[in-house]
Amino acid sequence: MTGKNEKGRRGEEEKMRMQGSFRTPHSALRTYKGFSLLELMIAMFIMIILISVAVPTYERSVRHAKETVLKQNLWQMRSQIDRYAADKGKLPKNIDDLVTGKYLREKPIDPIREDSEWDEEMGDDPNSTESEQGLKDVHSRAEGTDTEGVEYSKY
Repeated sequence: MTGKNEKGRRGEEEKMRMQGSFRTPHSALRTYKGFSLLELMIAMFIMIILISVAVPTYERSVRHAKETVLKQNLWQMRSQIDRYAADKGKLPKNIDDLVTGKYLREKPIDPIREDSEWDEEMGDDPNSTESEQGLKDVHSRAEGTDTEGVEYSKY
């Protein structure tokens, strides 16, 4: 009877080993699923390095995009001032005249300041016989310099 019991126990042990539930003290640590604290810390360290490289690059590209939009808005307003003067024979009084005259759909937004207020440079209207004043140029009211060191107000 002892031989039969011994044989049955070995069969059960073999089944348990095949199922993965037979553990020795050495293999008990390896059966847990998940990551160790060291592995998590290494992954976090790698993420921090990647983020520290990506964030400044992203901020630089956003700033460059805003500067490009500012230059484009100023160019568009200046060309429409010239067009208005050529069509009407006089300079507009302000940017709103360009909008009401349908030379601009709406008053452009300064992307640096995020508002639609501009420095309007007034001057003598060369087309006027009564030496009236008119809008000659437009500048940004934003403070600071661009990535090339040029002041925004000098655009």
